[in-house]
Amino acid sequence: MTEFLWNRMTASRLRELAGQNAPVLLPVGSTEQHGPHLPTGVDDFLSTEVCRRVAAILIARHRPVVVAPSLWCGLADHHMAFGGTFSLTLSTYQAVLRDVCSSVLASGFRTILIVNGHGGNVTALNAITNEISRELGTPIAVTSYFLAAQDRFAGIMRQQNHLMHACEGETSMMMALAPELVDGSRIAEATGPEIELYSADQPFHRPRPFHEVTASGVAGDARPATARKGRAMLDAGAERIAAWLLDLPARPAGRDPQPG
Repeated sequence: MTEFLWNRMTASRLRELAGQNAPVLLPVGSTEQHGPHLPTGVDDFLSTEVCRRVAAILIARHRPVVVAPSLWCGLADHHMAFGGTFSLTLSTYQAVLRDVCSSVLASGFRTILIVNGHGGNVTALNAITNEISRELGTPIAVTSYFLAAQDRFAGIMRQQNHLMHACEGETSMMMALAPELVDGSRIAEATGPEIELYSADQPFHRPRPFHEVTASGVAGDARPATARKGRAMLDAGAERIAAWLLDLPARPAGRDPQPG
């Protein structure tokens, strides 16, 4: 298959792709606790895998694309009490994203789509991309794959209609992507209260550390997870993002750059 990973290509090849107006996908996630059964890298692994699948779709359509190395650390202070978690301050996160995007643009690329895999990043990313778009003079688009494909996720999962945390959805996708990293002997323990990531029914926000929400580190129920569901969810996220990118050149100037 045609190479699409930034760090596996030469600088001259990347300049060629920039000249072909290839979009750059920047996967961002988090490294944080994911209950008793999943590795800490779930959000990073899944956002990267969705980007890989997006790239495969675009290449099959003879469209150039580049997947940048992932930003594996995000905003995860609320998980710190469980251990195993890295977190950045908001100002550091914004500075890192600005500098990474600036580097992409300096390499000649004109289209950047940040693909997020961590719920705790969503609100900040919406604000940060507005700021760095103004600073860099180029619209930086952002999506969270689980929001872009939320309607399709609802039809795949049995007990949830949206992604939670270390839940049926994330566990299914990890079973599909890296089953050796899923501790099947602990899945029976992987249950917790249901949470709403973003809802118009919750107009007030009060920050709470995650250990006050769930003692297990899980929100939702991982027990119905299967690799089959996981493959379908990864494909759904990739297909929704690829469709937006394939349509991008035909979009009128000034249209909202947010996919989903």
